[in-house]
Amino acid sequence: MKSLSSYEPFASAVLCFFMVLLAAAPLRAQTVTLQDGQVLRGHFEQKRYLNGLANPVRSSGVFTLVAGRGLIWTTTKPFATTTIMTQAGLVQDVKGKETLRLAASRLPIMSKLYTMFGAALTGNWETMQGAFALTRQQKGQAWSIRLESLRADDPNLPIKAIYARGQRLLDEVEVVKPNDDRDVLTFSSQKLEQGPPTQEEQEFLTRAQP
Repeated sequence: MKSLSSYEPFASAVLCFFMVLLAAAPLRAQTVTLQDGQVLRGHFEQKRYLNGLANPVRSSGVFTLVAGRGLIWTTTKPFATTTIMTQAGLVQDVKGKETLRLAASRLPIMSKLYTMFGAALTGNWETMQGAFALTRQQKGQAWSIRLESLRADDPNLPIKAIYARGQRLLDEVEVVKPNDDRDVLTFSSQKLEQGPPTQEEQEFLTRAQP
């Protein structure tokens, strides 16, 4: 069975799914918790710092996180790609055509992270402590989280460290891989809404089911 690193370049999109889940993970009572029936929408900018490249690889777009359903991650620059991720697996769409479909069983990291970050959504950060050493800080409304891998050589969890910060919602997260490549994601214009996803979003999420 292959590890997540075998499926580059979309591997980072899988990690992004779980980073966005952190956007609703409560550190303390004042932090938002995503509830069933809610939708979180926003913009993202991603910078990928890769060994051997002087400048980061940049991308940007929008995301929709539907509580209990999954994430729609749409990159608009440098080219348009939509990645739909649910507990069942991952689907990629380019210009209206499906280019990739993977069941969660082919990506062990998905089920592993889904369990851990799903627990974080309810404030149960201790669930993640089997894989990470966790440090939390709170200063007024601002919070930060450091997750240091207890086994960075695990091929099914290729993460060395995660650094996240925010206030009401997640503002920025950095994911460091074992080879010290890193992804920095910045989130903006986030809106937490009540109600069903749009028809297009419903169709995307339905397609991602087996």
